[in-house]
Amino acid sequence: MARAAFKSYAQNNGGRVSLLVLLFLLAIYEFINAGFSAFAIICILPALVLGVIAVFHYRMLAFWMLMLINYFIQWKSFPVQGIPTSLPNEMLELALMAMAIIDVQDAKFERTANIMLYVLMIWCGFCTIELFNDSCGLGMQFGAWYSGARMMAFQLFYGFIVYILYITNPKKLVTYLYVWGFLSIFAAFWVWKQQHMGLTPMENAFLQGRGRTTHIINGGATIRLFSIFSDAANFGVCMAATAVAYLIFAINTRVTKHRIFFLIVGLACTWGMFPSGTRTATFCLFAGFAVYVILSKSVKIAVPVSIAFAAVYFILAFTTIGNGNASIRRMRSGFNKNDASANQRTINQAVMKKYLADAPWGIGLGMGYENVPANNKFRKLATIPPDSEYVFIWIRTGYVGIVVFLICTAVMFAGASWIVLFRLKSKSLRGIGAGLCCAFVSIQLGGYANQVLMQFPNCLLFYGGLSIVYALPFFEQEWIEYEDGLFAEQEEKKRLKLEKKRASRV
Repeated sequence: MARAAFKSYAQNNGGRVSLLVLLFLLAIYEFINAGFSAFAIICILPALVLGVIAVFHYRMLAFWMLMLINYFIQWKSFPVQGIPTSLPNEMLELALMAMAIIDVQDAKFERTANIMLYVLMIWCGFCTIELFNDSCGLGMQFGAWYSGARMMAFQLFYGFIVYILYITNPKKLVTYLYVWGFLSIFAAFWVWKQQHMGLTPMENAFLQGRGRTTHIINGGATIRLFSIFSDAANFGVCMAATAVAYLIFAINTRVTKHRIFFLIVGLACTWGMFPSGTRTATFCLFAGFAVYVILSKSVKIAVPVSIAFAAVYFILAFTTIGNGNASIRRMRSGFNKNDASANQRTINQAVMKKYLADAPWGIGLGMGYENVPANNKFRKLATIPPDSEYVFIWIRTGYVGIVVFLICTAVMFAGASWIVLFRLKSKSLRGIGAGLCCAFVSIQLGGYANQVLMQFPNCLLFYGGLSIVYALPFFEQEWIEYEDGLFAEQEEKKRLKLEKKRASRV
């Protein structure tokens, strides 16, 4: 009916309709290239209204939109100027939480009452207290504090709430794993495209500008590629952590089509981390599987996994196999104790330690080169490259803050590991929980060596993934029935195929 009415209107007012469509397309173009201008906002308002109506009609649409935006928000080929990078994520997360509150009877709020919620509340509470930190002597800087707290604390809390409230049954969980998997395959494909087909103009501008000193190395012989991510370190670590998760999923699933897909994602991500030239990625991969040896509770799995990765470690650390490949040479240099880059980080951290002796609560959240004046005592801390998410947190929150963060992280991980080890009975569901836990360890190790932990898309993927582990016991029985159905269907197809093959021989 509505379609017929629109068609009739378009026939009678063709010129006006064409003009409106052209104005809307112009608004989209201006929005992408110039951000939120008044013209773009006015023209896009009808689309926003339709989007809001669609989201309230189909609640999961907002969740899938959040996943896509979170993954692509830093893709240099599609820059959105004039708005904070985190704003689309926050708007969708707040909308999802608001919709859950509106449908409070159907929402699974009882699932949020777990140890991860409590420790995140402690960390968010600590970061709120940091508002009163005046180590720099500049008074209360609310804008800078909120910017820092939003990145270091609030986005963790939002991600936890959204994931645990919206991944509520087996079908949604499998869909989530497939969406994440396809996004990861695309990231791996894009780095292949950068290798063999070249960079886009925006990507090349980054490489020749801000990224030149860190991404063009060995006198120009090696270019560290970054796919659709903010930088090569972010991309490499995310690929390593994702590879850990999907290879573990593949080991444990009973459903062949799932195993094949998970294996493809895992291998694509393992390959994808090498063009990044991020040496930490190798250690992230090792760390994730080392933790899996414990969480698997299976000698049959632990022994071959241990042997495989011990062999890879031996090849990288003690041989020159593969040195003809620049990416492998770059990864191998991570095992060199005399590496100049690692030594420079040690020197920088020694300088930071001296300054932070006078600032046990750090220099304050959000305090950077744009906030701290040149004549300030802590100007050096505000401008020195931290080269690590943990060091970044240490500088902003001091010894007190980094201790609180480490304890909260350890407790969150321990709670999720307890669920995998002792509460889950299904082997495949335990494998999903173990994969998410091991990926969390991988990204934490990445955050120890690079400033990637709170970056897009890592924060939402891996903290949100850990929150899923806390939700798994609530639908385990439903999962068993769901998987049994898929397995029975798979076996029936095998039986029919075998019967058809036998009949063809007669």
